[in-house]
Amino acid sequence: MDLNTITSVVVPRASEALPPWRAGDAWLAGGTWLFSEPQPDASRLIDLTGLGWPAAEVTEAGLTLAATCTIAALDRLDLPPDWSAAPLIGLCCRALLGSFKIWNAATVGGNLCLALPAGPMIALAAALDGTCLVWNADGTCLSLPVLDFVQGPQATVLRPGDLLRSIAMPAAALRRRAAFRRASLSPHGRSGALVIGTRDPGGRFALTVTASVRRPVRLAFLEPPHAETLARALAAIPQGHWYDDVHGTPDWRRHVTRDLAEEIRAELAR
Repeated sequence: MDLNTITSVVVPRASEALPPWRAGDAWLAGGTWLFSEPQPDASRLIDLTGLGWPAAEVTEAGLTLAATCTIAALDRLDLPPDWSAAPLIGLCCRALLGSFKIWNAATVGGNLCLALPAGPMIALAAALDGTCLVWNADGTCLSLPVLDFVQGPQATVLRPGDLLRSIAMPAAALRRRAAFRRASLSPHGRSGALVIGTRDPGGRFALTVTASVRRPVRLAFLEPPHAETLARALAAIPQGHWYDDVHGTPDWRRHVTRDLAEEIRAELAR
């Protein structure tokens, strides 16, 4: 879509060249959402791709993704063989259900910042103990868990001028056993429930619920819980926290989430 209110596009080549934020500014990375609908309040685009951030960094400490890392680049990563949870990356990429054009433009950071409940990059990062690095508009930096970064549907901690720089996932989380389940109302529909379970070598079990809830929910246990225990933990999620839109009613999402969670519990308890 043409954005007929845009009067200028700035392409900084270094972080020091980022212009002071002003009313009407919008960050541009992949632009798959930005150009998908009218942006009447936007008058200037600041193109982050000119900064040349490396898409990903794999170290002994874990995996760090630039906010500008595309879905395609993420899916192509060659990761250490002992990172047992690495298959989650491909599964979450495919949960985006985008064409190759979308995959080569849409970014990990954009998916988090848009903060749609069905955002699969939110699910991936939350399940793997992801931490967001935010560059604040006042020049300071903020590091916080993905679970706290996303506040609700299309709501994050970002204030005008704040910028998501990167997302880091520790190697310890990537070495956990993992299980993935997803449900939607149609074969190629937006996720109505996306549930990821992990279990570390010490037996600790965690379940991350996204898509069916307004913001990510993490349930943690010292060991894989009994079915009844997990069911009670899910039942404790407040009624108003279950998401409601054309892709699923709250009752359906709650029911499906419970079934998917039980499948994951049984798989990881073995």
